[in-house]
Amino acid sequence: MRGAVFVAIAAAIGNFLQGWDNATIAGAVLYIKREFDLDSEPTMEGLIVAMSLIGATVITTISGPISDWLGRRPMLIMSSVLYFVGGLVMLWSPNVYILLLARLLDGFGIGLAVTLCPVYISETAPPEIRGLLNTLPQFTGSIGMFLSYCMVFGMSLMASPNWRLMLGVLSIPSLFYFVLTIFFLPESPRWLVSKGKMLEAKLVLQRLRGREDVAGEMALLVEGLGVGGEKSLEEYIIGPDNELVDDQDPSADKDQIKLYGPEAGLSWVARPVTAGQSTLGLVSRYGSMENRASSFMDPMVTLFGSVHEKFPDHGGSMRSMLFPNFGSMFNAAEQNVKNENWDEESLQRDGDDYVSDAGGHDSDDNLQSPLLSRQTTSMEKDMAVPASHDNILSMRRHSSLLQGNNNGEPVSSMGIGGGWQLAWQWSERDGQDGKKEGGFKRIYLHEEGVSASRRGSIASLPEGDIPVESEYFQAAALVSQPALYSKDLIGQHPVGPAMVHPSEEAGRGPRWKDLLEPGVKHALLVGIGIQILQQFSGINGVLYYTPQILEQAGVGVLLTNLGISSDSSSLLISGLTTLLMLPCIGVAMRLMDISGRRTLLLNTIPVLVVALIILVIGNLVSFGTIVHAVISTGSVIIYFCVFVMGFGPIPNILCAEIFPTRIRGLCIAICALVFWICDIIVTYTLPVMLDTIGLAGVFGIYAVVCCISWVFVYLKVPETKGMPLEVISEFFAVGAKQSGKNN
Repeated sequence: MRGAVFVAIAAAIGNFLQGWDNATIAGAVLYIKREFDLDSEPTMEGLIVAMSLIGATVITTISGPISDWLGRRPMLIMSSVLYFVGGLVMLWSPNVYILLLARLLDGFGIGLAVTLCPVYISETAPPEIRGLLNTLPQFTGSIGMFLSYCMVFGMSLMASPNWRLMLGVLSIPSLFYFVLTIFFLPESPRWLVSKGKMLEAKLVLQRLRGREDVAGEMALLVEGLGVGGEKSLEEYIIGPDNELVDDQDPSADKDQIKLYGPEAGLSWVARPVTAGQSTLGLVSRYGSMENRASSFMDPMVTLFGSVHEKFPDHGGSMRSMLFPNFGSMFNAAEQNVKNENWDEESLQRDGDDYVSDAGGHDSDDNLQSPLLSRQTTSMEKDMAVPASHDNILSMRRHSSLLQGNNNGEPVSSMGIGGGWQLAWQWSERDGQDGKKEGGFKRIYLHEEGVSASRRGSIASLPEGDIPVESEYFQAAALVSQPALYSKDLIGQHPVGPAMVHPSEEAGRGPRWKDLLEPGVKHALLVGIGIQILQQFSGINGVLYYTPQILEQAGVGVLLTNLGISSDSSSLLISGLTTLLMLPCIGVAMRLMDISGRRTLLLNTIPVLVVALIILVIGNLVSFGTIVHAVISTGSVIIYFCVFVMGFGPIPNILCAEIFPTRIRGLCIAICALVFWICDIIVTYTLPVMLDTIGLAGVFGIYAVVCCISWVFVYLKVPETKGMPLEVISEFFAVGAKQSGKNN
């Protein structure tokens, strides 16, 4: 856990530099205009400010695919280098054209940092605190703005403020960022798995989680490479098989199935829940979607919402609350594996015992490293012989063998975060030739908020055992085609070590046709829509031109008695506004994984609308100079503080969460490209709009856009808090399929 927090903070330094640059250019442009006589050329003024955005847009078009090819870490290193070079050139800048070039290089660094930092944090953070860690870029960016405003304000009090020095100071913190990216940032474990580098991915994951047992999450990362396949929602009752015997209907035993976790050798028994027995929210909600064709709300929103409405809150703990005995069983298997001194490296020394899709073994790319243990005998027996009473008792005894995290809490090797568990089901049927045929199904399990009633207890125990009562639970299951498989398994019983990395997926770059999958298209609609609306709500335009907006609002009169000039007054209030934003972002960080992304947006956007309307009224009605300045200043402060609690960080967080691993970089690049294009339009046109329609007109337009944004969020944006990235992608696929039926 600590490792994930540290690398998130280190990666977020890139956004610190972006915030520093934004605030610096906002202050420096006051003096740049005077030196180059740009008061009569608002177009050139807008170009100087927007040139970094143009650079960010250009680099964004290629950053996503390149990051899918080379990795996230090299792109962040390149970002720090571009920041440094851009700062040096701005420090020199003998004329406006060199300044434009410097701003372009600076924009390249900004584009890489802003685009890939949320992706990197999302791929390294535990699901329970992913929202908190992904709000760090907003927090560090605001710190950068505050410190930069302090610096610019101090320089503005000098007799001859030097704008070149203001801009060139950027090179100093960029060196610190470079050191962090080189020496302290590991590569994303999801990217490593996508390239078949299993051993390296495991080591990184162990470092990030601070524990040895990462079997469940490693298997999850491989499952995230799966492509296509039918997906469905099912309901199970899960528990020891002797407790699932129905005294009233013994024939129901034939419906029981076996579930296998990331550690082979032990299994659990599940029975599908019939319609009359169902008390689950997730599946029943999904079924009701078919009757909601006339509803304006996207069925996707209802599907995601059903997870959070019914399921218990896990409080951000790393411990999975689903089936504590179930999870601990597989921890026991891991303990047994460790007693055999088994690991991937030893496996490579006797790799002939294992099979794979690719055939042969390449120790360099680690593709053959299995995710399951060598304990296969009991798994094979499970397929033919039901678990005996003694075996169940043995499982119960093993359940006390828990591994702990840094907090001393037990951790399930099946746990994949947020209360979700990963398992597989082996299904068989009689083929046309009379032989058995079958295959694996991947199952993401989540506990419902209400446990099923007890069906019984263990009546007799071998001598020396302590009687232990056990329960079984109802769970929602998202079932789909697995990525973990071996062609050699078809027609055979499952053998744990044969379930290896899907070699043909490793190293395969993103394919454009993957964007045509319904779930991906639906996710792109959400990601692009939220980015467009965020930008046209005016935040970056207001951000870049805050000093000028406040100066036009007459804020200088508030500080004239202190002998501070109008320029310095606007810079000082801008800095104080940024300082007030920090506790607001802190609140957002706390609520991001509790209230959730969607809830924060729906509750903060109306406040933005009110602040903007008050600002419009304050500029249309004559209240006097001082009242006008107070209203304008107060409205801008409220706008900024509320914006950073919701509409500021959440669009980037959502875009980093909702796309499949195999094309996450490509999809992020598309959303970021839209972001920067809209940013350029807003930034470039704001000076012209201020000259033509004034503050009232500008903020009136922004208020209308915020209203549209609230409607879009309510209808289209689902809640993704606490869900593993791979589960989110599966949900989008399921929801998009149902949305297509309703349309």
